[in-house]
Amino acid sequence: MLNYLKTHPIIAIIIGFQLFRFILLPFMGLMPQDAYYHFYGEHLSWSYFDHPGMIGYILRLFTVIFGKSVFVIKFADFVITSLTLFSFYKLGACFLSKQKLGNAILLIISTLFISILSFNSTPDVPLLLFWTLSILLLYKAIFENKKWYWVYAGLAMGLAFNSKYTGLLLQIGLIAFAIFSKEYRKLLRSPWFWISICISVVVTFPVWWWNYQHDFASFLFQSSNRTSSISKFKISPQYFFGAIAHQSILLLPILFGSFLVVTFKFVKRFILKLKLPQSKTLFLLAFFIPTFLGFFSLTPIYWVKLNWLMPSYITGIILVSIFMSKKLVKYQLIFSAVLHILIATQVVFYLVPIKSDDTWVGWKELAKQIEALQDKHPNTFVFSNDNYKTSAALNFFMNEKVYAQNIIGLPALHFDYIGDNLNVLNGASAIFIDSDKRFKNEDKLGKMSCPEVTSYFEKYTELEPIIISYNGKKVRKFWVYLCENYNANP
Repeated sequence: MLNYLKTHPIIAIIIGFQLFRFILLPFMGLMPQDAYYHFYGEHLSWSYFDHPGMIGYILRLFTVIFGKSVFVIKFADFVITSLTLFSFYKLGACFLSKQKLGNAILLIISTLFISILSFNSTPDVPLLLFWTLSILLLYKAIFENKKWYWVYAGLAMGLAFNSKYTGLLLQIGLIAFAIFSKEYRKLLRSPWFWISICISVVVTFPVWWWNYQHDFASFLFQSSNRTSSISKFKISPQYFFGAIAHQSILLLPILFGSFLVVTFKFVKRFILKLKLPQSKTLFLLAFFIPTFLGFFSLTPIYWVKLNWLMPSYITGIILVSIFMSKKLVKYQLIFSAVLHILIATQVVFYLVPIKSDDTWVGWKELAKQIEALQDKHPNTFVFSNDNYKTSAALNFFMNEKVYAQNIIGLPALHFDYIGDNLNVLNGASAIFIDSDKRFKNEDKLGKMSCPEVTSYFEKYTELEPIIISYNGKKVRKFWVYLCENYNANP
């Protein structure tokens, strides 16, 4: 085996990166996102308020098979992302020589975005898998003229949308390719082309049905606020430079810079010469340019989240691999190795405390201390007020239901849609948990941290804050309040 790896260094590097990620899994604590999408799986539904349900279904499947634990949640992400890497290899083989394919695999395996997908449950985990499979199956249908692959591609495109709404860009990319390709414009007249599109729409039925039942709440949530912000067209340099920083971290600077060069090259050629590349390259661009350039062009006026561009990475890396030198790939690997060692050090030893609830540290310890509090104050329910993070994490570790900010009349994402009748809590007392993200001292706050609470409870008493330690160092703080005589309809 060792001799084989010595003679096949690319395979050795791939195994090395994946083995590194797998070994790190047990050290990764629960992230709020892990808990929230596990909450999806515990409340099975056609779809969900803020995203379609694929990640929830996957986590439900893995926990049913392997049991409920933090490791199983992480293992599910790792397995799905590993399948994405294998699908990427099969896709890259359709376009690249053996040497260039090796470069492409090394580039994607070295990125931080693959590590994030391997460790953290988000809708992007299944999205990237079905996105990659969709493009692979469409390639087989178009360039190898395999008719039934249109059906398979339709299924995969639908499942991508059922993972995240960004999946809609697959159909847009496919239609754009057919329109701009002189050689394959005939696809627009092919019944198989439209059968594939129709199948993809039919597969998305659960998302549409849930939205229909709930006044299209999810579609409105994902579109209205963002459309309003973009329409204001206010230039914000910090958004633009923040996006550059995020993308440089996810892809690493060499690969992200190569993305910019390739984008500029093809866009310039089209604008100045009205010249389109050959069909296979155009096919790759159809699933790269709309997503990468589309979202990136919004960054001067809108805060584009770092994961929105991820689907474009798949064909983007294949395109970049055509032009990138072996020397640059080597530098990418060295940079990546150093960065991943630093990340591993942070994960294991938590050297730099994270001033945010987006951390893997402290949730289980918090749950234990709250359970001890409930022993002192029996017949109390627990709630929090940070959209989903604390409530979802506590729901994962505690045996009883933990409520979110809908307790005090605030929108609470999918917590609003699980059928809770809050009136049954009338007259009860509650323990309210609020994270002190800045954590400068161990003192009480001296007042109610959330003014809305006072409208729903007759009175409150601030208790001693909960302090979470990690490796002997105090790293997190939560304000705690005993709230009495709840009224769901003040």
